[in-house]
Amino acid sequence: MLDLPAFRSCYSAFLRPERTLLTGHSHQAWPDAARDAQARYFDESAAWVDDKWGQAVFPRIERVARRILQRMDFPDTDPLAFGRSTHELVFRLMSCLRWSERPRIVTTRSEFHSLYRQLLRLSEEGVEVVWIDGWPRATLAERLREAIDDRTAMVALSGVFFEDAAILPGLGAVLEHAVHRGAITLVDLYHGFNVTPVDLGPAASQVFVTSGGYKYAQFGEGICWLRVPPGCALRPAYTGWFADFAALDQERSWGPVAYGAGAERFAGATFDPSSFYRAEAALEHFDRFGLDVATLRQISQRQTARLIEGLEGEAELVTPRDAEARGGFVSLRVPRAEEVVRKLRTVGVFVDARNDLLRLGPAPYLTDEELDRGIALTRDALRALR
Repeated sequence: MLDLPAFRSCYSAFLRPERTLLTGHSHQAWPDAARDAQARYFDESAAWVDDKWGQAVFPRIERVARRILQRMDFPDTDPLAFGRSTHELVFRLMSCLRWSERPRIVTTRSEFHSLYRQLLRLSEEGVEVVWIDGWPRATLAERLREAIDDRTAMVALSGVFFEDAAILPGLGAVLEHAVHRGAITLVDLYHGFNVTPVDLGPAASQVFVTSGGYKYAQFGEGICWLRVPPGCALRPAYTGWFADFAALDQERSWGPVAYGAGAERFAGATFDPSSFYRAEAALEHFDRFGLDVATLRQISQRQTARLIEGLEGEAELVTPRDAEARGGFVSLRVPRAEEVVRKLRTVGVFVDARNDLLRLGPAPYLTDEELDRGIALTRDALRALR
């Protein structure tokens, strides 16, 4: 069982008596160890200068990659490409597509803003984007399968939706069908990593998966990743010099552009390595307290159930009641949701909104008393709005 007082003591900078952080789905508190890790990056840069890459940075990236893959339930030897954002990585993957052969991308109207915006912009340039209504969730998988044909270049989907924390039912069958049709499959698991395991089905080994550390992992900004199927030979048109790092000291070739092995082909250019220092510190912090994904999932399910029960009848619940169908936050449909967010912020309760959806996200460092305070003040705000 988690020693909650000891665990909470590791967040002295973020946890304050006057506020309740129901932002676990967006920006979790960072452990104090992350601040120490940031300073360690500076000190090692001062010690090694340019040699820091081989002496400290690349070995740390390899360690972080193995631990991330383990928490995603992939073999820790699978290729994993890193980037500053999921958008950077997803667009690099899109740059591999052969539009003349397969001109279609199939997605949903419930994807996060970065994918929605990018695909909408590409559609203005003539890319055929098939938008499948995300609601109702129960029939979404069937409608997606019907839309995927031999002209489909990519199927891009969320495993857990950012609007309501619903896990996409039947995701595995959709991915299997897409792979059978020859489409590249991409799953956004940002709202799954480190809190909600998602079954990718029998085609899991052939699926690209993107995620990041800003939300449930407590890594902070600047560290996202793309799990690449082993043996991938795609050639991104959007490429940087890190994509063939080993060839840096060799004579330039003016033939076909070469790529490094594994996930290196999806690398970009020079990046800020400090995020990997924070990531390793956060992962060690979780391990020290025995917080594997299964344990974090149990804590999340209990906490989200408490929020649902406490807010019963105050607004329309959009998040699934079934704990097995629910991700790591609770979403309520509330007219003027942003007004509720602002009102709650004045009393020290941090939540957020997406359009008319009010989102409340617990986290493993919260006490039941803090959850209940957040519930009571949210009820007051909703009643005052009515």
